[in-house]
This record gives sequence, C-alpha cells and structure tokens, in this order.
Amino acid sequence: MTRITITRRDFLQDRQGRTFADVLDDPEQPLDAVIEFFNGQARQRRMEEAEIHHDRPPLAGVVRELEAQPSIDEFLSSQHPRRTKRLRQAVGVVVRMVMERLGWKKTGKKGSLGVRAKVVHGTTTPGAYHNTGGLAFWFLRGERYEHPERKTYRSVRERARKQVVVPPKKSSAASRRKTSRAKLAQHVKSQ
Repeated sequence: MTRITITRRDFLQDRQGRTFADVLDDPEQPLDAVIEFFNGQARQRRMEEAEIHHDRPPLAGVVRELEAQPSIDEFLSSQHPRRTKRLRQAVGVVVRMVMERLGWKKTGKKGSLGVRAKVVHGTTTPGAYHNTGGLAFWFLRGERYEHPERKTYRSVRERARKQVVVPPKKSSAASRRKTSRAKLAQHVKSQ
C-alpha cells in the first residue's frame, strides 16, 4: 500500500484547505496533530478498509483513535463550539485529501458516526456538542467515498433486495378442514 503524506503546505494549497487558514494559523488548534495523525500508513489502510469491508465512511476506521489523541480531545472538549466545528470540518478536508490521493472519489453522501446529544440550539458551552451513541464522541458524520478499481462488498440492503426468498408452503383452507375432521373422527372412534 502506498503511504500518502500531507503537509501544511499541501493543506494550504488545497481548494478547501485554504479556507481553513484560520485553523492552521491558530496555535491553539491542533491541526498539525491532525495532519500528522492522518499521515500514518496503518491509519490510511484502516480508512480504506472502513469503506471496503465495513460500508462506513473512512473516518469511521480511525475516529476513536483520533479522538483519543490528548491534544485533539482536550481542544474539542474545552473550546467554544464554533471553534471546534471549524477543526472538525478541517479534519474532513484532511480525510478527503488522503482518500483522493489514494485514488478514491467523494460520493456526495454522508455516513453516520454518532448520535448527537440533545443540546439547546445556540448553546455556547464548551464540549456540549458531543454524541451519546454511535462510534464517535465528537464527530457526527463523515463523507463516503468510492474507488473506480476497488470494489466494496455489497451492502446488506443490496443483498437483501436480490435475495430470492421462497415463501413457506401454506396449506389451503380445505386441506386444514379435512385434517381437522380426520382428527375429530379419530378422537370420536377412540372413545
């Protein structure tokens, strides 16, 4: 497997990355840690496997490990929700850059990573926007990708649509009556 390396310069030259220059230039934001995290070959392999084997967004393959990084978890739990949203969006940009360099293309669909906690709209409490269920604690959704040469396994939904199901043989009402009459006659004879 080829290892992809993303640098700060690559991020700033990317069409979306340049819109997150504020995140990259903010010394409190752990974007350098995010970039370094996604440069790991084993993580890139797990991202591809999430799509191929698990029918999930690439981020699903590494999100728990990403959220366990001390600098990233600390930032997401202690900052204003608007700042954490910008970092989470920048993570999506890095994921896209890695996946595109590995030959994948966006599908335009999102996959679930978690179930958001009930939060009053407009809440500014640090750490309020987290999940109560699912795979991730901080990330809600992740972009889905497809590869022109790598076939993913068919989804359960797709397989179920194509599954030929033979319905159980039903007995007709007439044959049920005959069976009931025969049982009743046998019962009467035995008495």
